[in-house]
Amino acid sequence: MDADGDGKVSVEEYVQWMLYAFDRMDRNGDGVLSTDELPGGKGRPITREQQRQTLVERFHKQDANGDGFLSAKELSAPPR
Repeated sequence: MDADGDGKVSVEEYVQWMLYAFDRMDRNGDGVLSTDELPGGKGRPITREQQRQTLVERFHKQDANGDGFLSAKELSAPPR
């Protein structure tokens, strides 16, 4: 996840890493996970941008000390 090897994960690194799953599930490559592409074939469609925004929000919740990076401790902590 730490693409630049500086020992911490930036929001950009986190989002890039986490969007990998979205991109793998988006079988037709249209930037939208339709119901049939979602796990279990259930749920509302979601765009790549909506997923990116959700990931940014999660990042900031995990950033316990508010420094704009995730440490190994923050990454391994249960979701907040």
